[in-house]
Amino acid sequence: MDQRLPESAEEVSAILSEASSARRPIFVRGNDTKAGWNQPSSQRSTRLQPSDAEGTALVTTRLNRLIAHRFGDLTATVEAGAVLDDVNRELARHGQWIPLDPNWPDRATIGGIVSANDSGPRRHRFGGPRDLIIGIEIARADGVRAKAGGIVVKNVAGYDLARLMTGSFGCLAVILTVTFKLYPLPAASRTVIVDVPDASVARALVRAIDRTQLTPTAVEIQLPPTRLLIRFESTASSVETQCSRAVALAAECGGHANLVDSAEEEALWSEHRRRPWAGDGAVVKVTLLPSELSNVIDAIARTAGAANVAIAGRAGLGVLTVGLNGAAGKATDTIRALRTRPVGTGSATLLRASDELKEAVGVWGPQGDAFRIMQGLKRAFDPNGTLNPGGGPHGI
Repeated sequence: MDQRLPESAEEVSAILSEASSARRPIFVRGNDTKAGWNQPSSQRSTRLQPSDAEGTALVTTRLNRLIAHRFGDLTATVEAGAVLDDVNRELARHGQWIPLDPNWPDRATIGGIVSANDSGPRRHRFGGPRDLIIGIEIARADGVRAKAGGIVVKNVAGYDLARLMTGSFGCLAVILTVTFKLYPLPAASRTVIVDVPDASVARALVRAIDRTQLTPTAVEIQLPPTRLLIRFESTASSVETQCSRAVALAAECGGHANLVDSAEEEALWSEHRRRPWAGDGAVVKVTLLPSELSNVIDAIARTAGAANVAIAGRAGLGVLTVGLNGAAGKATDTIRALRTRPVGTGSATLLRASDELKEAVGVWGPQGDAFRIMQGLKRAFDPNGTLNPGGGPHGI
């Protein structure tokens, strides 16, 4: 496959224009931290000519500048190929950051994070990428560039375009720059680890926390063993007070708590995010109603076998990453069971799996009523189908 590494927005536009005219597929890439989040090859679009099937890889890693840091306004504009950790190191010079914490932040690019709508435990407090974006610049499939939003938080004109790009997996346009609203770096951080007997106790503790004035930045469930990780990031006095209250609530709900901070805390969270990816089996993103947390977790363990499951996810939001490391047949049964829930109560999307499993159950699950809208958007943004063909949601 031909590989192009543009160093400017103008170069990106030229590459896209050329490919669109020739109806040659373009596959947008960053550092490949999400390379497997896609359809199997047999389900890719066949709208392009067979002679063009090899296509071009448009690699964004040289588009890696922090364009502007408006620290007085708490905003920053960043190129799509910039690595999250690198950007946050620069922003930290003024005590600010983009509070996203996906896996592999030392390699994950801004464009990849936004395109995949990727986030981590701090989504509990700060939201996902689409909640932090106030402006975006894109290049359409024909090379024409467009902007939406602005550079200050109060200017939200065109914000819906940024929402369209978030989670589109590069099938609508190439992201060139993103403008984020920033947050001050916290002065202190501590995590309360609560060991609980089962997921129902974990859910009870989450509800108890929700009824208080506590403001954790993350409330995560993890198993095995079953535990909650509750992180507080604020001033030192606030963190101490909130941790004490969380420990008391844990005891009232039947859990046993202890606290970690500093290097031990960072190691804890790094291991937690990567836990579902540690094996060599399938990895599934499961969304659910928070009230169904214990029921869904119990169903996963029952279908897949408790010894074959590794879970890490947002207990307060109902977003789980599930590693299924048992036999392929059990993984298939588990995914199908997750997708038989009533419409509107959640989804199960494959993040990593063999082509055989993807073929058997599909990456995204049932298309739903929104699929026609997605197809219409694809035709409007990319009429020749050259951008990441077959790589968007439900294979668009």
